Amino acid sequence: MEKNILKIASELTITPEQVQSVVSLLLAGSTIPFIARYRKEVTGSLDEVVLAAIRDQYDQLMELDKRREAILKSIENRGS
Repeated sequence: MEKNILKIASELTITPEQVQSVVSLLLAGSTIPFIARYRKEVTGSLDEVVLAAIRDQYDQLMELDKRREAILKSIENRGS
């Protein structure tokens, strides 16, 4: 997961700590409007557009990781 955090931070030119904080809040069930309004101290005052970009990129990268694992497992099973 750490590589995903670093990739998102690099693409959005924000710190990995900001990305990690946002992802943690999202995984805990917080909504983007809630984070934007009430968790500014945690996110460094990121706006809703950046928060949504973090969410979308994180979801996309996690899906890619799942697909990669499934493909590797399939290849491994065929080789046995």
